[in-house]
Amino acid sequence: MAEKPPAPGFETLAIHAGAAPDPVTGARSTPIYQTTAYVFDDVDHAASLFNLQTYGYIYSRLTNPTVSVLEERVATLEGGRGAIAVASGHAAQLLAFFSFMEPGDQFIASNKLYGGSITQFGRSFKKFGWDCVFVDADDPENFRRAITPRCKAIFVESLSNPTGVIVDLERIAEIAHEAGLLFIVDNTMASPFICRPMRWGADLVVHSTTKFLSGHGNAMGGVVVDSGRFDWAQNDKFKSLTEPEPAYHDLRFYETFGDLALTVHGHAVGLRDLGATMAPLNAFLTITGIETLPLRMERHVANAQAVAEHLERHPAVSWVAYAGLPASKYHALARKYLPKGAGSVFTFGVKGGYEAGVALVEAVELFSHLANVGDTRSLIIHPASTTHRQLTTEQQIAAGAGPDVVRLSIGLESIADIIGDLDQGLAKAMRG
Repeated sequence: MAEKPPAPGFETLAIHAGAAPDPVTGARSTPIYQTTAYVFDDVDHAASLFNLQTYGYIYSRLTNPTVSVLEERVATLEGGRGAIAVASGHAAQLLAFFSFMEPGDQFIASNKLYGGSITQFGRSFKKFGWDCVFVDADDPENFRRAITPRCKAIFVESLSNPTGVIVDLERIAEIAHEAGLLFIVDNTMASPFICRPMRWGADLVVHSTTKFLSGHGNAMGGVVVDSGRFDWAQNDKFKSLTEPEPAYHDLRFYETFGDLALTVHGHAVGLRDLGATMAPLNAFLTITGIETLPLRMERHVANAQAVAEHLERHPAVSWVAYAGLPASKYHALARKYLPKGAGSVFTFGVKGGYEAGVALVEAVELFSHLANVGDTRSLIIHPASTTHRQLTTEQQIAAGAGPDVVRLSIGLESIADIIGDLDQGLAKAMRG
């Protein structure tokens, strides 16, 4: 009996998963299917598609062949069952919660998240009647203490933006599952090359594909990946997936689609009604970017480690928050959950506070001052005056974006040039 061949490596999957040569033309790269709609074979074929009895393409708000390749590729890299690609990372978060939340429901989130996520969860989600309770994720028991009968999920970032905080995924997953809750992890900052949250119990993984997955600062997008392992019928909290859906002749998504329930619901209901569709061109650019993800992440991490070590010794720097440094309180968690490195986005404190931080971002030349991360280029921003300015000072400090904080996203340039630009920028900032 022949031995089963080994599973393909991550690098191989990053290039090939979900894709094949075009059967009509033989094109090797995934084509950009720039179309709004698709011709039906006949009336019965159309009816079976609209009834979710047959897989296929109806309208590009719901599904698109280029986008489908991206969905399968990211799901494969994360170890998931299926995925829904959407227009942005925020759209991914909205669609994920939309799949199971009802007015009056609650979820718990780490208070150390991207500032935009704190605003989305704490303010905009309230308009849907969804209540988010923020807790300090450094102590996983804070999640257990915050659970109420209305709670449906726990949400964390595997590697937080901008603080580089790493949470104990395994312990938090256990707390969520003991209470019958969904465990959702934003894996944007790490990427599946560095961290695989589903190995540690995550039920859903979300990404802003705009960042490391596309990797070149040229394509907006987001994705929700479903592990396919969550038992939606274990309690009465997830009725949108277990109870009859009137819009589809009382079909029950979990009963009908099993481990693909959330994936199908995300397309058939989430994208149908929210309309947060990913453009085929952005899917194409992201597919292309993922092909080099392993190579890019290795260089990102190596450069970031070198920069963090340099800044740790710099006289103009008061502290560096990078889990790759032995002095970091998250160093042990990084070694467990991010064995290939602690990412390439981190913060540090510049002596001189707010004014010095603003001066630094205006003094650098190689670094681009903009509100993005995960680009091939090195990026810099002062969160208190930009991404986190809508928060109170207390919220900024809790999120790791206080007045002296500068966030770096280390790119792929020569390390000597990156360090040289920071050195000259810090020198100018210190001179006032």
